Amino acid sequence: MKIMNWKNTIGLFFILLLSGCVEPYLPEVMQGPNSYLVVNGFINANGPSTIQLLRTQNLDEETMPPAENGAIVMIEAEDGEQYGVHQQGNGIYVSADLTLDSQKKYRLFIRTRNGREYASEYVEVKHTPAIDEVNWEPVDGKVEVSVNTHDPANDTWYYRWEYEHTWHFRSAFFTPFKYIDGRIDYRDENDEDIYNCWKTEQSTTIELSNSKRLTEDRINKYKLLAIPSNSEKVAIKYSILVKQYALTQEAYSYWETLKKNTEEIGTLFDPLPSQLNGNIRSLDDSNEPVIGYISASTMQQKRIFIDSKELPREWSLFAPSCYSDTMYLAQASVVDYFKEGYIMPVTGIYVGGSMSPIGYVYADKSCVDCRTAGTNVKPYFWE
Repeated sequence: MKIMNWKNTIGLFFILLLSGCVEPYLPEVMQGPNSYLVVNGFINANGPSTIQLLRTQNLDEETMPPAENGAIVMIEAEDGEQYGVHQQGNGIYVSADLTLDSQKKYRLFIRTRNGREYASEYVEVKHTPAIDEVNWEPVDGKVEVSVNTHDPANDTWYYRWEYEHTWHFRSAFFTPFKYIDGRIDYRDENDEDIYNCWKTEQSTTIELSNSKRLTEDRINKYKLLAIPSNSEKVAIKYSILVKQYALTQEAYSYWETLKKNTEEIGTLFDPLPSQLNGNIRSLDDSNEPVIGYISASTMQQKRIFIDSKELPREWSLFAPSCYSDTMYLAQASVVDYFKEGYIMPVTGIYVGGSMSPIGYVYADKSCVDCRTAGTNVKPYFWE
């Protein structure tokens, strides 16, 4: 499961709207000494649960918020069963692959390294219905991706989605050369591919919908995202893995408020920030604020691929472009140019039918080696 964008979560606690003021106002809370616990994640009833623990910080801080490391984290059932959630680093805690009993309620328990204890309310396990379809269509120069789902039992009503998207891309220049030990050699089959790479990103928006006002528990064509036609993502081949979660009404209300607070505030005419009421409490001090909401559900997922050949022919797709320059061996050596590795040879410069180059066209490493922006390891799921 994707961990929510930390800036959105941390910023929530300190958002104040400047109403009717021209002079900038810096509230004291921005420089306050408080460091409250932030809990991101959910209890996955049919797989590993991932929990992130962070600490709030002042709005003017530019560094990552502090991770809460060294905590004891447990998933607890009402009947006393416990499952460990083990630290992976940087405030991330992951459980084993679990199969939880849908007839029981569960909570998250946390004991920080300074001995303070926190726990969520016990929550029911929601069964998430399968995703019917993940579709895409070209709309106004964009690739719109949408999801369809329904619950035949008419028992879900509230839904949340996350997605993970991956795309194939290439460097701006292909090179047959490599610099090694003070000379330029030809690359061979033993050298890594630096022309073809893949990149993966997690969703950072909050995607919610409900069917409560409908006679049938069905969601049709909920738009998850729109990708511009000139985006690198769809230039060659693109894949999106959509993850679906069923929510209780209380959990939906929390995420809806979070969505409004993080996405709709920006001008004096936007809605006022809403009070964010989570379900995690300090067991030592009932007045201590804790940010987060823990729900429990199964997860459903579906993946699709989009090949650029399927896009409208009239679209102008993304093509990488980079600046290149030339160097001549009569004026400088390859060691002078390429030893530091910041630039790389692209092609040789030849004259008069000679087999030996008199120089090289070169470019920045980021234009030649695609690994600077992704990985050259093809994903296991790639078609």
